[in-house]
Amino acid sequence: MSKVTVVGAGNVGATCANVLVTTGVADEVVLIDIKEGLSEGKTMDIMQTANILGLNTKMVGVTNDYSKTADSDVVVITSGIPRKPGMTREELIGVNAGIVKSVTDSVLKYSPNAIIICVSNPMDTMTYLIHKTSGLPKNRIIGMGGALDSARFKYFLSQALNANPNEIEGIVMGGHGDTTMIPLTRYAAYRGIPVSELIDAETLKQIAADTMVGGATLTKLLGTSAWYAPGAAAAQVAAAVIHDQKRMITCSALLEGEYGEKDLCIGVPCILGRNGIEKIVEFDLNDEEKELFAKSAAAVHGTNAALA
Repeated sequence: MSKVTVVGAGNVGATCANVLVTTGVADEVVLIDIKEGLSEGKTMDIMQTANILGLNTKMVGVTNDYSKTADSDVVVITSGIPRKPGMTREELIGVNAGIVKSVTDSVLKYSPNAIIICVSNPMDTMTYLIHKTSGLPKNRIIGMGGALDSARFKYFLSQALNANPNEIEGIVMGGHGDTTMIPLTRYAAYRGIPVSELIDAETLKQIAADTMVGGATLTKLLGTSAWYAPGAAAAQVAAAVIHDQKRMITCSALLEGEYGEKDLCIGVPCILGRNGIEKIVEFDLNDEEKELFAKSAAAVHGTNAALA
């Protein structure tokens, strides 16, 4: 029996729970929120959908009762205030740090062996906070951001190529921020063909720029943070763990010398399986990519300093 808890029944958390149920990732999904009735109502809606679709996953919605989350294999933390138009992810740090620490303590009380997936923004810094305050081994703490950023990168590539995005390889490294993420255009490919052979340099540069502000673009259009893709990305990471997929997904991981960085959580390609982050994959970056990664790391270090 597999069990996933999603903390936060807002748009992202509820979407994550819905994807977990409709794709059958886990046998049981628990949705928990501090607001009375929110998780219960969304659970009822999702389970009625599951009935229509003939699905069998069990889902429970609770208000602030963490005992119901006991023995979770994976816990997805989406708690915190979302971005509004014009806000950076970094501006959320003060409020969200307190929320994320409290939630982490509560879930580990009942699920001490859980693997934690952090979605809350600023995501790299919140992932780092969990490392610093939980005492968990680094393989059991995963920041979701790179999975979402890479999906956005592949979407923009597919639009330019008029191709199926599932046949495109695209990886985004670095911080989960509008100025810190690094779409690796050199490694992007369509059915094994480097996209640089199919897309002119100027268009490829624009695709990278569009990817970097992908979240801000949606926030401006929607009036709040996006939720469908972020929720699905969190569910994708959970599935890789629950089903021991050994899948390479960019995640925010604690670096201890990899890519020349230490004491930092930032987006790097990881192999995800039943033990969480089972391996950090080190790409052979060229000088330009190394410089971009160093600048991204410096920016995330700067944001982390606000935790002190």
